[in-house]
Amino acid sequence: MNTFNKNWSTDNNGYPLWDKDVERYISVCPNENQLKLADKPYYCFIHFGMNTATAREWGSDKETVKDFTIQSIDAAQWVSSIKASTATGIILTCKHHDGFCLWESNYTDFCIKNTGFDGDIVKLVSDECHRQGLDFGVYLSPWDMHDKRYGTADYNDYFCNQLTELLTNYGDIFEVWFDGAKGKDAVDFEYDWSRYFQLIRTLQPNANIAICGPDIRWVGNEGGRTRKSEYSVVPAVLCDAERTIHNSQHEEQEAAALQKYSSTDEDLGSRELLSKNDNLCWYPAEVDVSIRRGWFYSKNENITVKSAKKLFKIYLNSVGNNCTLLLNVPPTDAGVIHKKDVKVLKSLGRRIKSITKNPVILHKPGELDKSEGYIEYSFDNVKRLKYAVIEEDIKKSQRVELFDFYIKKPNGRYKCIYKGSVIGAKKIISVKGRNCVGVCMVIRQSRGNPVIRSIGLYE
Repeated sequence: MNTFNKNWSTDNNGYPLWDKDVERYISVCPNENQLKLADKPYYCFIHFGMNTATAREWGSDKETVKDFTIQSIDAAQWVSSIKASTATGIILTCKHHDGFCLWESNYTDFCIKNTGFDGDIVKLVSDECHRQGLDFGVYLSPWDMHDKRYGTADYNDYFCNQLTELLTNYGDIFEVWFDGAKGKDAVDFEYDWSRYFQLIRTLQPNANIAICGPDIRWVGNEGGRTRKSEYSVVPAVLCDAERTIHNSQHEEQEAAALQKYSSTDEDLGSRELLSKNDNLCWYPAEVDVSIRRGWFYSKNENITVKSAKKLFKIYLNSVGNNCTLLLNVPPTDAGVIHKKDVKVLKSLGRRIKSITKNPVILHKPGELDKSEGYIEYSFDNVKRLKYAVIEEDIKKSQRVELFDFYIKKPNGRYKCIYKGSVIGAKKIISVKGRNCVGVCMVIRQSRGNPVIRSIGLYE
């Protein structure tokens, strides 16, 4: 048991448990919208639009409304297929970089009302989300390669008019997604971010603003990877939208590269880093990744659909590592989600549900005191544990910095099966069906007393 006695309540791994710096770090907490986000950490993207009809990833700046040849969509099938994966919301690409709008906008002719499609696609999808109990969010690309106002002050007016339409005509919006992508040859133009943000706060005060926004940060790649220590308390400079644009895609051909590397630093929130920054913020990471190689549907990419096993691994590494997961599912040019994608989504949903299907213990410890340097549980008989799910009470900030997770084998010996750093909103540990008669979590290092919302152990 001596190995358990070096914990947060004794030496705290050599770091101060409480001092002015610690108090400054743990004073940074999520707002109400970010708290709701943490309880619904998996949702889906739908990339659909002009690029679906033309089989491109980015527009060419040459499209006309006649190029949008899609006649119908099955919004109910979109929503039900995504819902089967346990996702709680959908974000639709209402306008991508090509500038074509999926709703009947009053401010441009380059929109769905001037095509052969009968209806408003944004309304069809938002209505179906609300009907089936999913949240609805909007993607509106700041970069617009079609509109001639782009690069002038008039464009900010145009953009805000369009944003107003999306925020007032389609019910409650849970997330507004601003892409940082901008073509390398695009006109040098700074968006009026403060005006955009204020408009959202006024019209949809319950919506989080993501990526080029102050509420949710981009994890830094499109390959489903996260950092070993994914902090939510980070320097406020990371909220700079222009910084995100600099690190984002600038050519259509860069998409593959963004799946292979992280464009931001590995350490975003250690004590050493935070001590050098006066201004801090709560800025959790979102992992965006596509079920296919591309973001828009292409029949040539049917063989690239990721397996449920691979997507589940991404889920564990994102939702299970203090991030949210935004999985892109692009419908076909026939207006439906392809049968291969549908099959994978159902299988993914079953795997996600399996995590908490067979509970052994669910405990809500709350704030720990000096007698709880480690938390131990014993079972009545041998259990084949598959998962441990640990959550901090992030209303009290993100405190745990290092912890170890042990199983107690049937012979009474302890074995460390996981060494972790931050916990945050959720940490999912795969125990892999090991036989054990108990477990022990030893918190080695913390910013103040740890506050554990829940510990769940599952067979």
